Amino acid sequence: MAYTFARIGAVVTLTQQDYFQPDKRSILRFREKGGKEKEISVHHLLEKYLDEYIAAANPSDDPKQPLFRSTRGRSGKLGAEPLNRKDAWAMLKRRLRDAGVFTIYSNHSLRAAGITNFLENGGSLEAAQRMASHADSRTTKLYDRRDQKILAADVERVRYSD
Repeated sequence: MAYTFARIGAVVTLTQQDYFQPDKRSILRFREKGGKEKEISVHHLLEKYLDEYIAAANPSDDPKQPLFRSTRGRSGKLGAEPLNRKDAWAMLKRRLRDAGVFTIYSNHSLRAAGITNFLENGGSLEAAQRMASHADSRTTKLYDRRDQKILAADVERVRYSD
């Protein structure tokens, strides 16, 4: 989600056939809100992570099999059922806790983080809007968190006389 700005609903409905490589660059095909389909080139790091995950997940020959599958109970073994939004959120919380991050995040936070990171690194608002599948750029601007960073230099501007 952080690399594609995709909604969690679009991520959990991905199938094996939605991740493909027609040329040298891999593509993800998302089904977004309103039944719209969006194809997006895969970031090289995301491609590495997806390839490693797929190799470990032992995929079937069925191209319609979910790309991200849930586990069977607490066995750690992947079942045939797709990962659902609630389980994806629980997984994110576990990974953040294991990394020592105790701030409240959600699956949706990754969308805002990705858009903000993209804009911080010189991406345009229009490109972010297309990637996020927003109909209106004002919606994309709501995800831009660049102005929420408080710099040390700004804090030091507060001066009281003794």
